[in-house]
Amino acid sequence: RQARAEKEEHYRYLQTIVQHIGIGLIAFQPNGKVELFNTAAKKILKIPRLKNIKSLECLSKDLVTTLFNLKPREKVLIKIENENELLHLALYATEFKLSGQKYSLVSIQNIHSELEEKELEAWQKLIRVLTHEIMNSLTPIVSLASTLNELIHESYQNQNIKEELHPEYVKDIDQALNTIKKRSEGLLHFVNAYRNLTLIPKPKFQIFSIKDLFFRVEKLMEQNLKNKAINFETKVEPESLELTGDPELIEQVLINLLLNSLQAVKEVKNSWIKLEAYLDERGRIIIQVKDNGPGIPEKNIEKVFIPFFSTKEGGSGIGLSLSRQIMRLHNGTIGVHSKQNVETVFTLRF
Repeated sequence: RQARAEKEEHYRYLQTIVQHIGIGLIAFQPNGKVELFNTAAKKILKIPRLKNIKSLECLSKDLVTTLFNLKPREKVLIKIENENELLHLALYATEFKLSGQKYSLVSIQNIHSELEEKELEAWQKLIRVLTHEIMNSLTPIVSLASTLNELIHESYQNQNIKEELHPEYVKDIDQALNTIKKRSEGLLHFVNAYRNLTLIPKPKFQIFSIKDLFFRVEKLMEQNLKNKAINFETKVEPESLELTGDPELIEQVLINLLLNSLQAVKEVKNSWIKLEAYLDERGRIIIQVKDNGPGIPEKNIEKVFIPFFSTKEGGSGIGLSLSRQIMRLHNGTIGVHSKQNVETVFTLRF
């Protein structure tokens, strides 16, 4: 009896560890019947219970196929979308037998944040190198173009040279040098803008009211919204909702997103933009910017946060890249879901 009690106590001990470990665990039979589905797995997949692996088809058919086909000691990375949130799931499988029954044990980790962080680091390194090299090359070109322009105009004042040089030649040279100068200055401006991606100030964390934040942003955008006759709505639920972060940086993110929405709905009849904040089922603060613009093509959804990528004519691709970095500094994420010609939703998760 004592040995049995000790075994039960040991079982409860192991159960407690399994349920509280930060890695998702699923144990299932070859027919898909689930024997173990721990707390971390429930949080990652956002489902309260799971009786059979096949039930995950409503979430992702690829995930179900992958789980059934995973070989022992095999690692697989799979990408799924769950409730408009992109997940990069790292799966690792092993097999064991219990009372003659074969089981697959699969660990699940959402490594989206880690991948995003590595990607950001890589972009920042690339931008630092590019800006350094381009700045070093362009600065003397701008200076030389200005100097040559001045020398030509000064020399042209000399009567002897004036007689030798045809006015049309001088005009052509002048235009060419001005073109070089303007294009070089344009590139310098472009490079300086991207350099800002690597110079985001460290957040000054404080607790602030989201309702007050929305009010400030609305005031800043008020004229643009009125000029374009856009219906703008804000909603904070509950109204007392507060966020810990840098209000100026978060304000910048919202301005970037709202400017994108303004651009998106400019040709839309009965256009609207919504700014909302609420708590999700996990107690996280969610802020969303919604609009009824034409939307983002599916092929571009994952590219919109990449530096240099823009769907807008003359766009630099800085705004959303900057927003993603600011969210990373707040240990948060930014995502987008778009149904073309219906609704586009940018979601900030804190």
